[in-house]
Amino acid sequence: MAYETILHRLDKRASSSPNDVAYRDKLTGTWRETTWSQYNTGAQRCAKALSKMGVGTGDVVTILGNNRPEWTLMLLGAMGVGGIGAGIYTSNSADEVAYIVNHSDSKVILLEDKGQYDKILTEWPNMPTLAHAVMMDGAEQPEDDRVMSWDAFLASGDDVDDAFVSTARDALGADQVGAFIYTSGTTGPPKAVMLTHENLAWTGDMLAKAAGTRKGDELLSYLPLSHIAEQANSVHIAISVGSVVNYCHDGLQVAEYLKEVRPMLFFGVPRVWERFYAGIGARMAEAEGPKAKIAGWARGVGSQVTAQRNAGKEPGGLLAIQEKIADKLVFSKLKAALGLDRCRVYISGAAPASLEILEFMGSLGISICEIYGQSEGTGPTSSNLPGAVKFGTVGQPLPGVEVKLGPDDEILFRGKNVFAGYFKDQAATDECLIDGWLHSGDLGSLDSDNYLTITGRKKDIIITSGGKNVAPKNIEGALTALELVGHAVCIGEQQRYLTALITLEPEAAKRFADANGADVATLHENEALRAQLESEIAAKVNSQFARVEHVRNFRILPNEFTVESGELTPTFKIKRNVVNEKYAGEIDKVYEMGQAI
Repeated sequence: MAYETILHRLDKRASSSPNDVAYRDKLTGTWRETTWSQYNTGAQRCAKALSKMGVGTGDVVTILGNNRPEWTLMLLGAMGVGGIGAGIYTSNSADEVAYIVNHSDSKVILLEDKGQYDKILTEWPNMPTLAHAVMMDGAEQPEDDRVMSWDAFLASGDDVDDAFVSTARDALGADQVGAFIYTSGTTGPPKAVMLTHENLAWTGDMLAKAAGTRKGDELLSYLPLSHIAEQANSVHIAISVGSVVNYCHDGLQVAEYLKEVRPMLFFGVPRVWERFYAGIGARMAEAEGPKAKIAGWARGVGSQVTAQRNAGKEPGGLLAIQEKIADKLVFSKLKAALGLDRCRVYISGAAPASLEILEFMGSLGISICEIYGQSEGTGPTSSNLPGAVKFGTVGQPLPGVEVKLGPDDEILFRGKNVFAGYFKDQAATDECLIDGWLHSGDLGSLDSDNYLTITGRKKDIIITSGGKNVAPKNIEGALTALELVGHAVCIGEQQRYLTALITLEPEAAKRFADANGADVATLHENEALRAQLESEIAAKVNSQFARVEHVRNFRILPNEFTVESGELTPTFKIKRNVVNEKYAGEIDKVYEMGQAI
């Protein structure tokens, strides 16, 4: 054996715990369980079938679908023949899908349903390397000789000798690429991040140990598996530790699935925590009399308890007694309603989290550990961990990862999690990977305890007409922390002062409209709402920053930013170039209005 890969770990787990549950899915309407033995067999059957299709060392298999067992099985199957698995976001257009298929030279693609097949069908003549497509289990089967059903695909390799699987697996090297993660493409076409088997196995092991993930822990897989965070959680960590993955194939049903699964660890992007914050805040605002007083008292206790636990201390004495009472009256009921009553570790990542939301959730006994990383680092670089949390930071470097700041405060890191480079892009690789140090493109600071704080992104820096450099990240974070604000983009390149484009948070907007007898559809033009936002920006946002960073005016857009409308990437990052171009007229109007705040 050249190196112990994730596939070796899966095979070992199938031997040591063959009948334990590895994952569950609810694609038929009721939960179905799959054991570790069955999981391993499924991955091996995929490898055999791919070999019959001519997929071998270095060949790419693309995967276009939501979180389902077939997604993971095909990824592992591709690795099992020495190939590479590459996920594609389901929200991608036909053109975007074709770009990734062509860029990766993909031979085979796995498709969730007829809708995804239609994207391929329109572009297939322009994808010369693509020879086969496979439909996920239960999908409508197109009348196309190039397309196989899931069952037919698996059966096609059953005559391949079992020795092929173990021989191919044992030939895998530590530095051999096993997965491509296509970047979100905020500033141009996505790049293919090449992750090696060592990247995947080492990072999965390190993260599991750092977060205290245990065998049998229930996990909920709902963020796109094309993203490294979910792939690490649902595949590499789960196999390394033996946790149980529960697939949520429809992101709109996360709230329902959470209540059913009740995970022990929960990873949420900031948008998920924002939804919790908005919903809980609204319910608490409706409380009156004794209920309101109890909730307020409990939150005060929760803030004290969370502060102590974040510092590695366990509350004692009167505070410990108060916590038990607050938990019985408020916290336990709230967590049960959310499906977080068994959760030990709450994580936020993929984008900056609002300090206000972190502190609010902390006051409810939910201490969120903010993590920082990127695909090029196989996910994590630093993280807050239970007992070592500083809100407003992204924690300390994870074990085995070295972090330092460059001359311009760019975050640099190295470790066995650092990727092998960008596929077909040596120039971009050489630009960010220098002497083993990955130049992240993010700006940051390290405090005396080695906690990292993200201060901005080099490419996002706004240079005003007065020559001042302004990092918009924290300003935008403060804006989106306002209850009424959904998304915010700071504007100010070569302007005398900063302004912002703002979208409204739907639920908060509806509450405001109902309370003020206004029409939601025209709320962006409502003077009372605008006056409230002006007041809140002056008091809660501008007060946090230097004068040059003050938002002097804003425009409320009539629509949300979405992946479908083009302003957001599939991982919900804002595409600044798209926003600047699409809303150029609104930007002109806000500067014509002059300074209002």
